[in-house]
Formats: sequence, structure tokens, C-alpha cells
Amino acid sequence: MKLNERSVAHYATCDSPTDHAGFLRKRVERHHHHAHHGTSYQRRWFVLKGNLLFYFEERESREPVGLVVLEGCTVELCEAAEEFAFAIRFDDAGAKAYVLVADGQAAMEAWVKALSRASFDYMRLVVRELEKQLEEACTSLAACRKSPRRSSGRKRHLSNPALLPVQEKPAILENGYSTWGSGPERDGGHSKPPPLPPRRRSAAGSPAGSPAAGLSPALQESPVSPETACFAKLHRWYGQEIAVLRREWQESVEICTGQHLL
Repeated sequence: MKLNERSVAHYATCDSPTDHAGFLRKRVERHHHHAHHGTSYQRRWFVLKGNLLFYFEERESREPVGLVVLEGCTVELCEAAEEFAFAIRFDDAGAKAYVLVADGQAAMEAWVKALSRASFDYMRLVVRELEKQLEEACTSLAACRKSPRRSSGRKRHLSNPALLPVQEKPAILENGYSTWGSGPERDGGHSKPPPLPPRRRSAAGSPAGSPAAGLSPALQESPVSPETACFAKLHRWYGQEIAVLRREWQESVEICTGQHLL
């Protein structure tokens, strides 16, 4: 695969997002006339962008000294003289393996995790898994829409006759008015009588026990009794008393007006 060196160098140092960066020690194999003379490590600044792993001589360097394309490779821990070492190995038999050493356990784990997720093959697997989950979610949603909806807890509660609230019977009307016996409160199957009103005083200030002036004997007796369960009768009884008080007030006004004219 051919790469444009200028474009690659610009991408390595531009402001594009960086997936991971940090110092690593890179193992270098030294050979002289096909003879192996030893192994050394070079400290380099590594920058991961997508599936491209750049490394620089220094952190402030403007051009990378090397590039690793993370495709068709695996990232794994390896046994080496140095602690916290891991390797990038390619599937091709003749491909070069990169052995890198981190500064600590946490740094090594972070690098292995980031490099393992950098390849296009890994991203393709992630996309396939997400598509599978989306398809399963859509299938489940369609099945839920086709299935009959379950009744709510309130409907199930109301479907049980034993749990239904006691229905109040409609009020019994007598002469257009509701009677006292139409309420829900009952005692032994019989309607409770209406509560007794407070003792009233007549217009002249006399207690309710003494007859008020201008009231007929029929009105002097309180109509409130167990036999009197009609609101219309109570209304007429109090209305007559008010009419008597109103008539007395009108007579007193006329008397005052006449005295003023004299």
C-alpha cells in the first residue's frame, strides 16, 4: 500500500482528534553482516489516530519517524526481558512484529485496549453487532404492537365485582326536592333523620320555646321530627317566619318615616 508521505505527515501533526498518545519504548533488533548482536529499546512518542499509529523522536517533533498501519494484526502481551511489554503482530508470516514497552501496568493496559480497537475490522464487527441489536429491537417492538394490549391495573380492579365501590342510589325527589332519606347513610336499613337545627330566637328576642308574635300556631311548632323528612316543608316553614320579620321591618320603617315628616 502506497502512502503520500506529505499527506501522512500533515495528518500526524494536524489538529484532528487523537485516540491515544504517550511515550513507549520500541524494541530495535540490531544486525551486522547477518549476525545478531543484541537488542535495544528506543524511547519514542506515539500518537494513535484511527487505525494509524505514528511515532516521533520527541513529543515536540513536527514529523513522524515511523508509521504502523493497524490492519490485519493482533495486539497481545509478550514475554520479554522488559516488564510491561506487548507486541503488535501481523497475519503475514514475513511481516515485522513491533514490540513495545509501557512505563507501567495501567499504561500498558490502556495501550493494548486502544490498539485492539483501532482496526477497521474491529469497527466492522462493532457495526454488525449494533445492526443486529437494532434489528432485534425493531422485531420486538413490532411484536408488542401487534399483540393485544394488557388491561391496566385499574381496569382489572374494576372488573372484580367484590372490589367495586358502593354505588349511591339516586336521590328520591319529592315535589322537586331531594328528601332526607335519599342519602347513603343508613342505620339498620332505615334512613337516619335529619339533624336538629339550633334553637332559634324570634324577632323580639324571645327564645325559640316562647311563641313569636305574628306566627300562626302551626308555625310555632317546629316541623323537624322523624316524620318530617321533606326539605320543601322546612323551606316553607322558615320562609313564613322570614316573611313575618320582613313585614314587621316594613311597618317600623313606615312609622319612622311618618315621624320624620311630622
